[in-house]
Amino acid sequence: MSYRLASDATLDLPIELVEEYDILVVPMVFTLDGEEITHYPDERNMTIEDFYAALKDGKTSVTSQINPTTYIDLFRPVLKGGEDILYVAFTSGLSGTYQSALLAKGMLEDEFPERKIVVIDSLCASAGLGFFMYLIGQKKESGMSIEALQDWILEKRNKVAHWFTVDDLFHLQRGGRLSLAEAMLGSALKIKPIISVDQEGKLYVENKVRGNKKGEEYMISKISDTIDEEETTVFVAHGDCEERALALKERIENNTNATDVHICKIGPVIGSHTGPGMLAVLFMEK
Repeated sequence: MSYRLASDATLDLPIELVEEYDILVVPMVFTLDGEEITHYPDERNMTIEDFYAALKDGKTSVTSQINPTTYIDLFRPVLKGGEDILYVAFTSGLSGTYQSALLAKGMLEDEFPERKIVVIDSLCASAGLGFFMYLIGQKKESGMSIEALQDWILEKRNKVAHWFTVDDLFHLQRGGRLSLAEAMLGSALKIKPIISVDQEGKLYVENKVRGNKKGEEYMISKISDTIDEEETTVFVAHGDCEERALALKERIENNTNATDVHICKIGPVIGSHTGPGMLAVLFMEK
C-alpha cells in the first residue's frame, strides 16, 4: 500500500531534502515579541536569518505545541487520497506534540477505518529528527513497507546521537535547562556545556568544556569513537553560525570516517530555546 512520510517543523531538515523524500511537514507556531508566526521548512513567513537577527536585537520568542486539529487538517487529504501515513514525532521528552498526534490519529481512524495511521515517538530533537527522517526517507525509497519501516524506526531511534553546544547559556536558563547561577558563572568563564539526548528523549549535560574549539573537538571525538561503521552520514546543524559549521564539516571529513556530511540550519522553533550560536552534530551510533 502507498504511504506518506510525515514529521513536524522541529525537524530542521533542508527544504531540498524535505522535497526529495516527499515528507509532509506539519508547521509550528512561534511567538516573537507577541506576534504569532507559523514556521514552514521553506521559511515562507520569516527566514531563519531574520529570526536570529531579531533575537540579537533583543526580541524574545516562545513556542507552543501543535494541536490535534492541525494534524487532522493536514492528514485528512492524504488519507482521502488513498495513502496511509507514517508520522514521526518530535521527542515526547521535550514536548506534548506526540500526544496531540495520537489524539488526531484516534479521530482520523474513526473517519478512515480502511487506512493505516502510524504515529511514532522519535525520541529525537531538532536536526536529530531531521537526520533520522533523512535515513527514513532513504529506507522508504528502497521499497520498505510501512510495517517494516515502523519496526526499523523503533529499533534505531535510541541510536541517533545528538551532541551540541550553545553560545548563550541564558537561553537554556530561560527554558529551565540551567539555573541562573549556572548560566551567569558559565558565561563569565566561557564554559560550554556539551548537551545530548538520553534514552527517554530528554536533554542532559554530558560534559563542560572551555571555549568553542574544545566543544568542537569533543564532538569530533564522539563521531570518531562511536559512529556506526555501516552508516557514516553526519549532519552538522547550526543556529546562525554557518562559518563555524562549514569549518566543523571540513574537520569531520578530514578526521573521521564520515562520508556524507550535510549542513542544516536550526529553525525558529528550536532556536527559541537555544539562541544564536548553537552548533550540533548528529549521526548514528554503533
